[in-house]
Amino acid sequence: MTRTPLAAVAALAVAGLALAGCSAGDTPSDGPVELTFWHGYTEADGDVLQGIVDDFNASQDDVVVTTEINTWDVIDDTLLPALSSKTGPDLVAMPAERFPAYASKKAFVDLTDFYADPANNAEDVVEGAKEMTVVDGTSYGIPIGFVPLAIYFDKAAFEAAGIAEAPTDWAGWVEAAKKLTVDENGDGTPERYGVVIPDHATVGNGVWPSLLWGGGGDIVSDGSAVIDSPENADTLAFWHQAIAVDKISPTGVDGIEADSVFSSGKAAMTFGGPWMTFIAADAGIDYGIAPIPAGPEAQAASAIGLTLSVTDQGDQAKIDAAEKFLAYFLDDDNSVAWSLGSGWPPLRSSIPADAVAENPTVATLSQYTSFTRPLLAGVVNSTDVLAALDELTQRAMAGDDIASLLQDAQAKVESALE
Repeated sequence: MTRTPLAAVAALAVAGLALAGCSAGDTPSDGPVELTFWHGYTEADGDVLQGIVDDFNASQDDVVVTTEINTWDVIDDTLLPALSSKTGPDLVAMPAERFPAYASKKAFVDLTDFYADPANNAEDVVEGAKEMTVVDGTSYGIPIGFVPLAIYFDKAAFEAAGIAEAPTDWAGWVEAAKKLTVDENGDGTPERYGVVIPDHATVGNGVWPSLLWGGGGDIVSDGSAVIDSPENADTLAFWHQAIAVDKISPTGVDGIEADSVFSSGKAAMTFGGPWMTFIAADAGIDYGIAPIPAGPEAQAASAIGLTLSVTDQGDQAKIDAAEKFLAYFLDDDNSVAWSLGSGWPPLRSSIPADAVAENPTVATLSQYTSFTRPLLAGVVNSTDVLAALDELTQRAMAGDDIASLLQDAQAKVESALE
């Protein structure tokens, strides 16, 4: 996922004034209300989303939604000036870590009343998914994607090592990884590692938050930096021993490189989301999926999330029409269609398991949403927070002093939150 440049956050302060001064636009009284929907779904999931939009347009005569597709980066680069000039989209999807910078400046419509109306199919949105749409206690969007990081493992490697089931806790995880690590020539560099744990720029930025939560720690809590804690120190020390000393994982690897390490057969386990099913299949790997093993204090998985919001450009007719689309998107049939088509778990807790059973990946990942947490929900400057986390974990795994690293990370996260 893309990270929020500080310049964009600063610019939002100026744009907030412009947005606040917008007066209601003129929506033609004759004919349907026309809405523009920006999103970045460029693969098969985009086709599924377009089908939902087409069905919505065909289901009634009052609203017409037109989609415009760009990369998520392009959307982020162009959304602010478009909103400031009142030429922006009426609906916009974006990665969840980008969302707070806009919501905090009231660029999006407050959806408190939308959630309160049972007719909008939003009362049972998965709690963690809804949380990522909340800034300063108010929800400014609905989730359009919420998927937990999980462990993907090579079944053949497990069988060869005599491991019958995926590990369920950290001790079992490290033990399994040691059995799966193969160093045939004894040179200290395994031909295959038991697991690949990236130490920076991790998939969805979520590997280390998941581990810190499992150890009872956190990064930001109630708007305050809490990264310098005994719990986080213990977690970093545990994984330094496992990664750098016991050599169950390569070091210096980022999230993209981790995918390659796993797909090339150089690691028996990795972190990932639904896309790993295609990576593994293309590599000819017979894979299994398991939850991230529980730490000593909790079982937790960071979510990769995306939000869908109604922009506030002063036209109430368009706002009402856009909320009508949100309710349609969340209805039972479309919730199932979107889940199956995107490969992500259903966004509503009332969707029965058998409704998505035809997609094994969705069915499996849906079991993990109860312990899935949004990453840095409501934090406007997540960019610098994540940069501090990356530096901390990479240097800790390289053997630098953990206590000093945590003090430094604490100061940087505090600065980012100011």
